[in-house]
Amino acid sequence: MTSACLHPHIDDFLAAAGWARSRVDLLAADASFRRYYRVACDDRTAVLMDAPPDKENTKPFLAVDCYLNSVGLNAPDIYTANLDLGLVLVEDFGDDRLGPYLAQHPQQDAVLYSLAVQVLTQLQSHVPPADMPYQSVCGGGSVPLGDYDADVLLREARLMTEWFLPAAGISPGEKAEHDFDKAWLESVSPILEETRKAPVMVLRDYHADNLMVLKSASTPFGLIDFQDALCGHPAYDVASLLQDIRRDVSPELEKAMLDQFISTAPARLNITSHAAFLQSYHILGAQRNTKIIGIFTRLCKRDGKPRYLEYLPKLWQLLEGSLMHPALAPVQSWFQQHVPHTHRKRISA
Repeated sequence: MTSACLHPHIDDFLAAAGWARSRVDLLAADASFRRYYRVACDDRTAVLMDAPPDKENTKPFLAVDCYLNSVGLNAPDIYTANLDLGLVLVEDFGDDRLGPYLAQHPQQDAVLYSLAVQVLTQLQSHVPPADMPYQSVCGGGSVPLGDYDADVLLREARLMTEWFLPAAGISPGEKAEHDFDKAWLESVSPILEETRKAPVMVLRDYHADNLMVLKSASTPFGLIDFQDALCGHPAYDVASLLQDIRRDVSPELEKAMLDQFISTAPARLNITSHAAFLQSYHILGAQRNTKIIGIFTRLCKRDGKPRYLEYLPKLWQLLEGSLMHPALAPVQSWFQQHVPHTHRKRISA
């Protein structure tokens, strides 16, 4: 076992699961408090998630994992879990994340993005459950699937004003913050009505770095990082996939994938207007990128992770593109008034 493994109970946890004397190597630490390790024992491997229970709740991961597999998608098999310790041992999907894979195989862009859109249409053909069951060695239960409602959308957008604006030296004042809320509520109101009529499970981080390319022709992708799923609008995960801050999606590919999604969307979504869906796509893309600008600033300023600042120029590029849509005129006007272009793309670590 490497020195990177800091959890004091990893040895006992793995031994109880039948993985004694395994080699454990750090894979990654994500934007949360979770850390991931690859566990190797003889000729088998697994992935160990270490989610500190005082900071992370592993029940949603177990529950969403079970649900995704139940509708024919491929979330990792869960080998064992201990919620009290925050340790979960799951199937190893390998190292081929879609983003880096396409950097080596760019000729497969269209094919693999088309398959990624198919995954979304398969997921969204199902009415999302109100509650999702889970099982672990600590016992079973269920987790409610929360709503991606106005409160959540607005709370996320406010991460921009709470974290980015102070870091950029901008103090808009109380009235401007009230106007920010009003502008967003005006813009997202159509989203809320559409969601009420045809809700879907929204994975929220459905992008190339969370799609694992698998060898099986029948199952092209393994899904990861879905524990924050909510019940929301079908355009959100489409925007997450195609407005990717970590890789460039060409305008031609973006248009082709949007056309594919709209033409093949499940009948239950009742997408009858190309223009209406594109409006929702841009509204939710703008909200998402506004949120991420705030989150990535917080990761730098609060959590000491300055590497996330490198994504700010791309985030602003995507946000400014979506703000050109007429449905976002109130939000665009707010940004033009309160966030000068000279302050948008660079803040100091």
